[in-house]
Amino acid sequence: MKSKLINLTLLILLMNFNYLLAQNNNPCSCCTENYGAFDFWIGDWTVTNTEGKTIGANKIVKMQNGCVLQENWIASNKTNTGTSYNFFDASDGTWNQVWVSNTGYVLRLKGNINADGSMVLRSKLVESTNGNYYNQITWSKNDDGSVTQRWVILNEEDEIIRTDFEGIYKKM
Repeated sequence: MKSKLINLTLLILLMNFNYLLAQNNNPCSCCTENYGAFDFWIGDWTVTNTEGKTIGANKIVKMQNGCVLQENWIASNKTNTGTSYNFFDASDGTWNQVWVSNTGYVLRLKGNINADGSMVLRSKLVESTNGNYYNQITWSKNDDGSVTQRWVILNEEDEIIRTDFEGIYKKM
């Protein structure tokens, strides 16, 4: 009886040890290349328009053990603010953004890094009485370390209807 108890105790200890080893094999489940693809956007930024005029500030932080990028935008005039959560969804291999502004505007985007290394995220088709369209935002890392963000509206044929925002992010 005593040897059965010892064997059972050893078996339980061995199982717990294997469980602990398995947990330590992957200390950071979001520390992969896919989860790091948008890291070029992390930082404290001054945002200017294409003419060089400051239009706002943005702080992008990595959180949740590297699984999420959180954006915190504030326009220079302090009237427009917003937060987005950006994350890689391993179930479908895409990057996703959910943006909410202080006006209650919500934007959901999905996409990935393109061949040039730019992050390109697009909304589902928005059906409108003025015509159907897509929102598409592209973030491109520039040679000087800045990032250009360009938000365009596309028609159903993927033609640009207009540019809603173009900002140059420079580290503070």
